[in-house]
Amino acid sequence: MAKVIATINLKGGVGKTTTTVGLAEMLASEGNKVLVIDLDLQTNATVMLIDEQRWRELDQLGQTLAQLFADALEEDPAKKVFDLELALQRNVGTVEGLDGIDLLPSSLRLIDVQDRLATMPQGRYYTKAPTEILHTEVKSIVSDYDVVLIDCPPNMGIITLNGLRIADGYVIPTIPDVLSTYGIPQIVNRVAGFADELNEDIEAYGIIITKYRAASTLHVNTVEFLRGQAEKGMNPPVFGTFVPEGNAIAAGAEFVGRGTLRQKYAYQGGYETFERLAEEVAEAVKI
Repeated sequence: MAKVIATINLKGGVGKTTTTVGLAEMLASEGNKVLVIDLDLQTNATVMLIDEQRWRELDQLGQTLAQLFADALEEDPAKKVFDLELALQRNVGTVEGLDGIDLLPSSLRLIDVQDRLATMPQGRYYTKAPTEILHTEVKSIVSDYDVVLIDCPPNMGIITLNGLRIADGYVIPTIPDVLSTYGIPQIVNRVAGFADELNEDIEAYGIIITKYRAASTLHVNTVEFLRGQAEKGMNPPVFGTFVPEGNAIAAGAEFVGRGTLRQKYAYQGGYETFERLAEEVAEAVKI
């Protein structure tokens, strides 16, 4: 069965999407079949994995996840547009010879849809719920994959809860500073409450340190604080591999040919970093 992992942080700009895609690539390079579900309204994972022209075509055709959620607000079945088979983009990415990553793309139109989801029709027998939309659509294909990575938006709204509904657990990528880590307790508490309502387990796999600067006293002290909180059971554990701050890793977000995976992350130890991080995550998740 697929292991389904959500990536969450309440603050944007923490390297969440770069980490999600890096993990997808490394896990695929080990022979895993990986699905990336882009729920983030900024669509960054989408444009990292398919070119912008292809994304625009899909968006115009209504074959992004924004349309899936828009269709849920439509009571007339004849007016629904989203088609899972058309939306699913296979063998995506910029790395030469790396197959095995599929994508369900996002859209900027999610911004307009998300606030309306609480008003969606409940169905004749109250069988529909706004947090079940994604689960209902993708449950038939999840078993086709070894790993599903869900890039969630930087909030705990209905779109994020859709991702958590199908997740076995989650990771929290974060810069080790005050603003980026401030929302971690809220994430943990909100996910735990949501899991209780579902009567299911959603495991906190751990915190991934991103954009790390070893020379920064703030970063060093924040990591130690997070580890101390984890030892007290107040935070998820901190993964041992830190993603360093660096232009080479950030440049990996551009959709341009990168040669091999090792060439894409060759500089500043990026390849080895993501390789070790993927090994840690795989061990924690039991992939």
